[in-house]
Amino acid sequence: MSSFGYPPVRAIGRGAAWYRGDCHVHSIHSDGELTPEELAVRARAAGLDFIATTEHNAPAAPGAWGHLAADDFLIVLGEEVTTRTGHWLALGLGPGDVVGWDHRPGDGRVDVCLEQVHRAGGLCVVAHPHAPYPSGDFAFPLAGFDAVEVWNGLWVSDRPWNADNEAALTAWGRSLAAGLRAGSWRPAVGNSDAHLDGQIGSPQTVVLAEELSTGAVLAGIRAGRCWIAESADVDVSFTARADGRVAKVGERLATRGERVHVHVVVRGVPAGTVRILTDRGEAHRASLPGRGAGTVRWTTTAGDSAYVRVEVRRPHDGHMAALTNPIALD
Repeated sequence: MSSFGYPPVRAIGRGAAWYRGDCHVHSIHSDGELTPEELAVRARAAGLDFIATTEHNAPAAPGAWGHLAADDFLIVLGEEVTTRTGHWLALGLGPGDVVGWDHRPGDGRVDVCLEQVHRAGGLCVVAHPHAPYPSGDFAFPLAGFDAVEVWNGLWVSDRPWNADNEAALTAWGRSLAAGLRAGSWRPAVGNSDAHLDGQIGSPQTVVLAEELSTGAVLAGIRAGRCWIAESADVDVSFTARADGRVAKVGERLATRGERVHVHVVVRGVPAGTVRILTDRGEAHRASLPGRGAGTVRWTTTAGDSAYVRVEVRRPHDGHMAALTNPIALD
């Protein structure tokens, strides 16, 4: 156990690698039904390498989480800042740190709270911006926030994978071109918002991090070096190449006027549909084989596409199985 019963900020992990995590999790210490011990067991069973504690308007309880961290399992301290006009995640807080929740658009207090998190090296993430309940609609300006949760766990809805997720994804996608041009785009993340048994890890954010540590994981998310999967059974490899130069998700590819070759490999979504999207909307669509992995290739230019990103949807019902952050093209 770390000092004072809080989890350490670094695990041994696998060095520089893709790590799977869920950064929106509630235990009995707020309004969840599971204990920290039960959440940790289920997170590891779901194939996760890290989780973040995000109790409502409260810090992680001392002694509740420290003993659950391991060499291959990182626990990030955080909070869900639950205001009357939207929720957001403060990730990477110090032991015992708490962020105030009593702010609303126009009063200037949210900026003070964002700065508090950033001073600690943390990340501020818009949570479920179109959630279907009172206070769920996010009303704050996005300036100062580092990422947007476009995929949140299961809620009752009459639309595939929840209408609020579709709305959040659409709004985020529309903002990408202008954000990339201005150098101020906000990466997309996905988390379960687990309150009940069976929710944790669906969805999950897969992050390319230099190591399994709070700082490295948050840096990967901040840079957009991440994509979202419905479970650990789903895997996506996504690259863009131009004249020998290669870019991965969240990176920028200098094309120098050469054609761009987009390469997508998907596992775990038999007969699914792969959509390649650019600033002009859907640019290419392909079906995956009924068994095993599927590969999709497509070519474009920086003149035709400011960026490329990928969505993978299940057959028949259109549920999202995976989606990526963009690769920007120059």
